[in-house]
Amino acid sequence: MPAFYSGTSGFAYPSWKPEFYPDKLPAKKFLSYYATRLNAVEVNYTFRRLPSASTLENWVNDTHPGFVFPLKAHMRITHILRLKPSEFTEVFFRAIDPLRTARRLGPVLFQLPPALKCDEALLADFLATLPRDVRCAFEFRHASWLTDGVYGLLEKHGVALCLAESEKLVIPKVITSSFVYSRLRMPEYSVEDRAEIAAGVQKVLESGRDAYVFFKHEETPAGALYAEELLRTRSIQ
Repeated sequence: MPAFYSGTSGFAYPSWKPEFYPDKLPAKKFLSYYATRLNAVEVNYTFRRLPSASTLENWVNDTHPGFVFPLKAHMRITHILRLKPSEFTEVFFRAIDPLRTARRLGPVLFQLPPALKCDEALLADFLATLPRDVRCAFEFRHASWLTDGVYGLLEKHGVALCLAESEKLVIPKVITSSFVYSRLRMPEYSVEDRAEIAAGVQKVLESGRDAYVFFKHEETPAGALYAEELLRTRSIQ
């Protein structure tokens, strides 16, 4: 049975009180409470630093067995080395391996710099270095990457094209893997918008693919509430 994960990009936001987090909930309890209402959180922490084993252990202990952590790949891989194969990629995957062995690791998101233009040879070489037992997704932020050649490379390696909303770039809804990874970035979604999102998730699940959907809202709890509504929508249960 296909799995559906709904959450937000990050969770440590006091501004979500009291509409999502209880008013008196201490910050150290945010994740454990978040996990009572949602089943995944996209982690940006790993973009800037390698997590310690104790940090990952705490994340696992603070959440239930069905909860997963999609992680953003370290900036050294995507923004400094710009996908050039290196030992650091192995270092990164070793650092996050405790989540994999605990069966809590969601897809690893490789978010490329907006100025990085398409280089299919570079992408092919990099994809060949990725571990086969970890799901990966690529968020392209330059239009030159949106080609059939790139989609073919992603499909060959079982890597998802991240369906990320942006005011600057429209990502086509091309499915290249056994799962679909969506990042919903708009500041607000109407009832009609949310119904359309739910219908899209239902379609993905009916195709036999898992679905991951993440909203972004640091300033208000809107994204968390949207994610919770989506998770409990009857049509996708």
